[in-house]
Amino acid sequence: MGVIVRQSTVLPYFPISIHRSSGSVVLGHRPSLGKLSHYVFMSTSLTTFLGRLAAQGKQYQYRLPSRPDAGRFIDQLMRMLFPVTQDCQSVTANVGETYLRLNEQLLCLLQPIRPNLGTLPEAVAHRFFDELPAIHEHLLLDAQAIADNDPAAVSIEEVIAVYPGFYAIAVYRIAHALLQAGVPLLPRMLTEYAHGQTGIDIHPGATIGPSFFIDHGTGVVIGETTIIGANVRVYQGVTLGATHIAKSLAQKKRHPSIEDNVVIYANATILGGNTVVGHDSVIGGNVWLTESVPPFSRVYHRSQIDVRTIEQDV
Repeated sequence: MGVIVRQSTVLPYFPISIHRSSGSVVLGHRPSLGKLSHYVFMSTSLTTFLGRLAAQGKQYQYRLPSRPDAGRFIDQLMRMLFPVTQDCQSVTANVGETYLRLNEQLLCLLQPIRPNLGTLPEAVAHRFFDELPAIHEHLLLDAQAIADNDPAAVSIEEVIAVYPGFYAIAVYRIAHALLQAGVPLLPRMLTEYAHGQTGIDIHPGATIGPSFFIDHGTGVVIGETTIIGANVRVYQGVTLGATHIAKSLAQKKRHPSIEDNVVIYANATILGGNTVVGHDSVIGGNVWLTESVPPFSRVYHRSQIDVRTIEQDV
């Protein structure tokens, strides 16, 4: 039996019914009680608004999977790649069963964007899982770089299970592989999920070499066209960004290139598509850099600090 809310005497209201079987919304009439799920009255403005939402939904270029589903896929994939953690409530499955489940989840994530893929979701999933061994090898190098360079790291297992920098790098490498396979938008959903979890924003379009180390990580931003070499270390608050923000520059290189063995300390900002930091350089904390520096450079920010005693201020 449906629920009927009596018509308001203040505003003009219209009846709306929601059918149990189809979930469809019907305005303006009362259906038979056998098919009735809900029967309420709505104001003119609300009726117009809901109609506008329904029409707008048909105009979107893309359909996307849900954020929770994207997050679950990433976290379950990470547990398969690095089985150093386990949920208290979960039942341990063998690797083969986990792979089959992840394959189904990826196909489900790809289904809403199937019209924009240019190929079958099954082909994308096959390519992605074929590349998973190489992604895993890259991530082992990343984890080892963090363990080797952070004095506070107890073990590689701690890095994998605890460090936000490693998690953000891992999600980036997974998302980057999907982007390279021609998948639109889903890679960005994955890296933004990691962004929300860690405070580290890495665009999946960036190019990042092996043994990448992000320490602490909060506030790190790595833009879409950034190129990072091997054995690079980045600390919290670092921005690798663009000097100009304009839609006309979307297809151009807007972000800097960081060559091998560079260290970039906290809150440094390096901007511009033509900016190159030469290999084996050190960029100090709080540096603002918009021009290239040669290899083996040491770039530091000078600040003047005036320390006064209370007596001097009197």
